[in-house]
Amino acid sequence: MNIPGSIGTPVLKISGLTATAIIVADMVGIGVFTSLGFQVKDITSGFSLLLLWVIGGIAAMCGAICYAELASMFPRSSGEYNFLSRTYHPAFGFVAGWLSATVGFAAPIALAAMAFSVYFKSIVPNAPPLLLGLAVVWLVALMHLRGIRQVSAFQNAWTAIKLLLILAFTVAGFVLGSRQPISFAPSEIDITFIASAPFAISLVFVMYSYTGWNAATYIIGEIRDPNRTLPRATFVGTAVVILIYVGLNAVFLFTTPIEEMAGQLDIATIAGNHVFGTIGGRVVGALMCLGLVSSISAMMWIGPRVSTTMGEDMPLLRFLSRKSGNGAPANAIILQLVVSSLLLLTESFEMVLDFIQFSLTFCAFFTVLGVSKLRITHPKLPRPYRAWGYPVTPLVCLAVMLFMMYYLVVTRPVQSLAGFAMMVAGLAIYGASALLSRVTSSRTSQTAA
Repeated sequence: MNIPGSIGTPVLKISGLTATAIIVADMVGIGVFTSLGFQVKDITSGFSLLLLWVIGGIAAMCGAICYAELASMFPRSSGEYNFLSRTYHPAFGFVAGWLSATVGFAAPIALAAMAFSVYFKSIVPNAPPLLLGLAVVWLVALMHLRGIRQVSAFQNAWTAIKLLLILAFTVAGFVLGSRQPISFAPSEIDITFIASAPFAISLVFVMYSYTGWNAATYIIGEIRDPNRTLPRATFVGTAVVILIYVGLNAVFLFTTPIEEMAGQLDIATIAGNHVFGTIGGRVVGALMCLGLVSSISAMMWIGPRVSTTMGEDMPLLRFLSRKSGNGAPANAIILQLVVSSLLLLTESFEMVLDFIQFSLTFCAFFTVLGVSKLRITHPKLPRPYRAWGYPVTPLVCLAVMLFMMYYLVVTRPVQSLAGFAMMVAGLAIYGASALLSRVTSSRTSQTAA
């Protein structure tokens, strides 16, 4: 097997609570507040609509269970970069790391920052959106530069605020909202909806909303007692998000006429107006702004850990492995901050998100497949945690991701091809770096001789 370089052990370790908070914060973004508008255009059954989010949650849970087994076997921060390097070849791992280190996290950060500025305008209408977006990203990055201890408290606090606000909104919706003529009980018509193409397509967008179930594996090197803590945090975090997503969509359907939501993006605002009246927009705007801060923080934490681990393994990227006196990977955080800021300035991040979706799903697919590969090729390797429900759990996750890739290739062929081209570019960079390392090593040996 191909094993990358040495593992650096940070002085401070985070608790299971913080690991869970990162998972929840990374998963709960703007997707759950926007997807329903497209689903209700073709699916009008409350049961079928909620079933979408349950199925998506089950698929995410299956993926999380598989990642937890790999994380227990190879407890090193960086997620797919580490897993694919050890399961297949360091070149494959580098491609995944290349995607994560460049735009895989920077683009979602930029998108979340822009969404933050849009929702903030519902509170302060004349606020400049670009400056707001840049400000929130820079402030969060500065917090992360202070070190793990401070950022753990920051992440826990903001995620707790997000969860409390969502819970308050959900309860208020059922208590204050006017019930719409929709039933959440199954009926004969649900068979037709579930077997339809719109249901399958809607599942793709639901799975995008669940992206982030693997968040803790990117920072496993910073988690206390990871073999016990990470599987537990992954399971609890994903389960909490499933409850949040089902609850939010239930309250949207309970309080808001379907015809008002059909084709709309700002579902939360529309529902907020029905629940809270004229101040609904401001209430939802505040909820979204506060929630997006924790999402930005989670991605600002995760992304640089990939760059840091790559820097430990590759001489050309060694500068990214350097940490400050408080243990923060300062250079890697600054790199992600710069890329996120540039994307905000160019406003090209939505296009970037389109073309990296295929690549990220491709890497996640082979990571989950790696669980079965290692069970066959290396059955005696220590597995402190074994994937529950194997082989069903990986098969469920693989089937959903395979469908997602098929859908992306069929509906967005140009973007998918561009994403594949970016992977090839990463492979070329890896080849050039490996060649340079061999040449340098050869010259050093000759000089020593």
